[in-house]
Amino acid sequence: MSAGCHSHGHDHGAAAAASPAYRRILWVALAVNLAMFIVEIGAGVAAQSAALLADSLDFLGDAANYGISLFVLGMALHLRARASLVKAASMAAFGLWVAYTTINHALAGTVPAAPIMGAVGALAFAANLGVAFLLYRWREGDSNMRSVWLCTRNDAIGNLAVLVAAAGVFGSGTGWPDYIVAAIMSGLALTSAVQVARHAVVELRAPQAVGNL
Repeated sequence: MSAGCHSHGHDHGAAAAASPAYRRILWVALAVNLAMFIVEIGAGVAAQSAALLADSLDFLGDAANYGISLFVLGMALHLRARASLVKAASMAAFGLWVAYTTINHALAGTVPAAPIMGAVGALAFAANLGVAFLLYRWREGDSNMRSVWLCTRNDAIGNLAVLVAAAGVFGSGTGWPDYIVAAIMSGLALTSAVQVARHAVVELRAPQAVGNL
């Protein structure tokens, strides 16, 4: 069963590499994520929101993710797998940075601006939902394609969580909903990094990958 799934991943990855449609989608995703990073980093600083800052760095990381994916698309499996390991490391670093920022906000007792959180969170959710819709048919495949899908999925979940946090901050008058959501986003990034890294290691150990080391 695992061998069959592994083969399907290779075939799907090769099909994606040969598809102009997949490349166009990655370029669209790259542009959207860079634009939303700029919007959210400014809003996160203005609103003093750990959740928005976390989401903005996630957009930046995903933009890099899409850029790397475009660069390695069509390359040999072992090169795509190594790129996936780099992306897994960046996802893990993002998760740890968010955890550190959240702790600092919690210790300082920062109360973010709920209206800014809500407005920007809604815009970010709409952007990621559109990207996720475009990428849905390409969600299976090699570790590189899998990492692209996981990052996009995590973004949409994170945006919904930011909206929930904004409502919680507005209703409670405290920053704890913001801290909790940021902590959840940190955990999501770390678990996704582990998934992508494990998938990439399996690919590097495949016979065709070992032969190219």
